[in-house]
Amino acid sequence: AMAGEGSTFRLRCSLLGHGQDVRGLTRGLFPEGGFVSVSRDRTARVWAPDGLNRGFTEMHCMSGHSNFVSCVCIIPPSDLYPRGLIATGGNDHNICIFTVDTPAPLYILKGHKNTVCSLSSGKFGTLLSGSWDTTAKVWLNDRCMMTLQGHTAAIWAVKILPEQGLMLTGSADKTIKLWKAGRCERTFTGHEDCVRGLAILSEMEFLSCANDASVRRWQISGECLQVYYGHTNYIYSISVFPRCKDFVTTGEDRSLRIWKKGECAQTIRLPAQSVWCCCVLDNGDIVVGASDGIIRVFTESLERMASAEEIQAFENELAQASIDPKTGDLGDINADDLPGKEHLKDPGTRDGQTRLIKDNGKVEAYQWSVSEGRWIKIGDVVGSSGATQQTSGKVLFEGKEYDYVFTIDVNENGPSYKLPYNITDDPWLTAYNFLQKNDLNPMFLDQVAKFIMDNTKGQTLLSTSNQFSDPFTVGAGRYVPGSSSGSSTIPGADPFTGAGRYVPGSASNGAPPVGGVDPFTGMSAYQSTAAKVENIYFPKKDAVTFDQANPTQILGKLKELNGSASEEHKLTEDDLIILEKLLSAACNTSAETPTAQQLQTLWRAVNWPEDIVFPALDILRLSVRHPTVNENFCSEKEHVQFIILLLKFLNPNGKQANQLLALRALCNCFVSHAGQKLMMEQRDEIMTQAIETKSGNNKNIHIALATLTLNYAVCLHKVNNIEGKAQCLSVISTVMEVVQDLEAIFRLLVALGTLISDDTNAVQLAKSLGVDSQIKKYASVSEPAKVKECCRFVLNLL
Repeated sequence: AMAGEGSTFRLRCSLLGHGQDVRGLTRGLFPEGGFVSVSRDRTARVWAPDGLNRGFTEMHCMSGHSNFVSCVCIIPPSDLYPRGLIATGGNDHNICIFTVDTPAPLYILKGHKNTVCSLSSGKFGTLLSGSWDTTAKVWLNDRCMMTLQGHTAAIWAVKILPEQGLMLTGSADKTIKLWKAGRCERTFTGHEDCVRGLAILSEMEFLSCANDASVRRWQISGECLQVYYGHTNYIYSISVFPRCKDFVTTGEDRSLRIWKKGECAQTIRLPAQSVWCCCVLDNGDIVVGASDGIIRVFTESLERMASAEEIQAFENELAQASIDPKTGDLGDINADDLPGKEHLKDPGTRDGQTRLIKDNGKVEAYQWSVSEGRWIKIGDVVGSSGATQQTSGKVLFEGKEYDYVFTIDVNENGPSYKLPYNITDDPWLTAYNFLQKNDLNPMFLDQVAKFIMDNTKGQTLLSTSNQFSDPFTVGAGRYVPGSSSGSSTIPGADPFTGAGRYVPGSASNGAPPVGGVDPFTGMSAYQSTAAKVENIYFPKKDAVTFDQANPTQILGKLKELNGSASEEHKLTEDDLIILEKLLSAACNTSAETPTAQQLQTLWRAVNWPEDIVFPALDILRLSVRHPTVNENFCSEKEHVQFIILLLKFLNPNGKQANQLLALRALCNCFVSHAGQKLMMEQRDEIMTQAIETKSGNNKNIHIALATLTLNYAVCLHKVNNIEGKAQCLSVISTVMEVVQDLEAIFRLLVALGTLISDDTNAVQLAKSLGVDSQIKKYASVSEPAKVKECCRFVLNLL
């Protein structure tokens, strides 16, 4: 009883070629209708459909990894590579990039500190990788642009979403995270075990599968729409059919399952324990890779179906498979209670239903096929005594796969320790690392190494290189705080109270005039004419500083607050005179050079309690522009304390006046070489902390934050540091979303223009983060004209 077209998937072909487990598959762009596979045998292979309509031919085999290859993806065609590229990730921590017709890598991406187990490509040449080192990395061509930190365990799955700048990561910490422009926007919780696979349904929805044997459908907004149950063990991979919401999954229960309209429509058992990966071809055929090293293709099309003999051979192979009852794929088995072969006379009730019978003392497993109306034997159930650990990478320890995880008791009463081991590891080195990690006596070394060798029966794979990775020194994942919401109680314009009082930097002013017009202060008001507008905005060459000052008011406030300071903080009359001298030197009202004594006094003042420190911070903001002061605070000796002090004031829950003045002081550090060097060395810390001040809605703070970003852009334009530019672009993109003030927007646009000028990589990165769609609205701002003009110049580059 052959089923009609479009109802049931049946075998199309079985492909031999890989020597070990097939761990990753992806449909290829070239040759058309083909696909790429990767394996524990350290190779990747390109397969093309052969002319006979049924099979595939191995076009070529690619090598470049020194250890297992675990994942693969296609990088779409570009002008340089019209047929696209192939990216593979491996246990050697590397990513190899191949052209479609060369056996050796074009280049290798290094940076991860552990196995790279997932890859996804986006537009404009971006590649996203996920690793057991708990991070994901965004690459552009051959450079790492940004590292996504936040998961607390291995990242098993990554996907770039269709909407630019959005990325998903799924982890052994049981969560999925959504990232926008390199920052974590949302965490999806619900899975009860390692998340293993992700698949995109649309701009708004995606699917995930996990070791908890469930599939979940999510909305990008965070809501879980549906949970699908069917598998009886870990689900390793998930793939979506083209142009619809149906999908396929594979897992550790020896099965491939086809899901239609939210139901499991068909279950196909395979003669291999672990069905690691699957992909769907353009014609709707399904390719699966498993632990037996064989790739199998299944089809609904009658033309492409295998011959009756091949299908019979596949069923015979399946019938001879031995099923280990310990895996729980078939439920709890009590052989004495099982019926005999006559039980198979009753038809099954649903496709994929399994039945166990006892025939001549042997337990056999059968599965019901609805389309054929018969029970198909799927294997012999072997007693648990015969079960060995043949399956590869079955045991999970701390979210990572190992061939074995032994339990070691060092002495009878003490605790037992877990020792993970792969057959590619050196037993002595593993034993040594194990003893070190658990603080155990090194004299056990011989014993532990011998134990490993005895229990793995000397199983080792092809001789490995000597680069053993220590499975224990895994980056624990730096804690990256989310954006906290500090609500502002101070009205926007005036960080302090009362009029006529000293208000730090109420006037916004900027750099010296460029070409007669200063876009930052609007001096010599700029008239736009029909003539071609010249780009006077970027790339900006010099730092923008905050110079506006009223020394009398600052000193008056300082004296007033000194009166209320506690004894330990109070400054003497002499101290106040010293600070007055420093301020006049800093504001160029005297020709004197600031002295060491003046700087020591200033340092005491800036360490005042946070509710009274702001006038001292303002003196620091003005004096750090002076070369002597800049050199003193930013030089090798002092800079650590100086940066710690300023970062402390950037706390979004602190006083807004202090946040504002600390940001302005950081901006002013850029005037001298020593300051620039320090700002660049500490960029990561400073940017990470500064971006948190976006949460208040104080426009002066936003302008200062935008200026800090602009000053970084000026420095980064001079040195081609693409990682720095990536961080800066991410900050611009994040801050753009919350800022209302047009002066702040203008400075962010100038920063953006400066960053991407003369750098095609930076342009591609900005596009892949979706910055162009973010800024389009500013091209139509009428006043001030500089916003619109600058925006148009930036859009021209994008």
